[in-house]
Amino acid sequence: MLQDIGLLIVGLFVLIIGGDFLVRGASSIALRAHISPLVVGLTIVAFGTSAPELLISINAALSGSPDLAMGNVIGSNICNLALVLGVTVLIGPVKVNADSIKIDWPVAMISALLLFWWAHDGELGVSEGIFFVFFLLSYTIYIIRKSRMENKAAIALEKELEVPDSPSSSWGKDLLFLAIGGAGLYFGSDWFVGGAKSLATFLGVSQRVIGITVLALGTSLPELVTAIVASFKRETDLALGNLMGSNIFNILSILGITSLIQPIAINKTLLSVDMFWMLGITLIIFPMMLINRKLGKVEGIILLCIYVYYTYTVIS
Repeated sequence: MLQDIGLLIVGLFVLIIGGDFLVRGASSIALRAHISPLVVGLTIVAFGTSAPELLISINAALSGSPDLAMGNVIGSNICNLALVLGVTVLIGPVKVNADSIKIDWPVAMISALLLFWWAHDGELGVSEGIFFVFFLLSYTIYIIRKSRMENKAAIALEKELEVPDSPSSSWGKDLLFLAIGGAGLYFGSDWFVGGAKSLATFLGVSQRVIGITVLALGTSLPELVTAIVASFKRETDLALGNLMGSNIFNILSILGITSLIQPIAINKTLLSVDMFWMLGITLIIFPMMLINRKLGKVEGIILLCIYVYYTYTVIS
């Protein structure tokens, strides 16, 4: 068991480092090509930070463990809006940006509903994957155009996405970063999924449970750490929008691309239990956003209680 946990931890660490190197190299190359920092942030940086989850899902699907792939995405979405957001608003209030109400929440809810609807035939296939990717591209293009028209929003978004100001000193360095990032993601995902499968076998629990809990929490750790740091710095203006954006990306990109490579079989429990929790938590967030246009300690306690109770029902 200790070996499996060690493999999980090492795999996650290598995945995070690999994603960081991939973002650095790709962002630098894009800036050399005179692509705007905003576009770099909303495409390369967004994709790179979700690359660990994507590689985990692809690896899990190809190795015959679809419950790990689907459980990772659904569990991560629940974790983002219940645990990560709950902890964030307990540290300090989070202001609700108008775009989070008008754009991010509706798209997040529509994405979740589409996933729920299409999962009813027991599989996500190529046609669903094509639509998810098309929907994601349309959403990204809309955000880029909108932000370009609103200069202040664009500057704030570039800062939040941590886009580099300029490319690195050489092409060789960029290519080295890409190579290190790609290798890190490949081996990290392989170790992480292998450790998760072995841990599930050792504990005698289903791969769904491991995907919903261990994998989801592990891949949400970067968002959790970032949100906590931002809260202590009182820089939470875009926190809610970013978490919504992460949920959108998880469904449309990770499940979309994975289902294009390998159809994903849907576990009946994931469909009848976990997806309802994901939809319910996303729905609960909406009235919270409308009240006073900010989330505070009361909302944080409610969200954390929901997450604790949900986790208890999964593992009990």
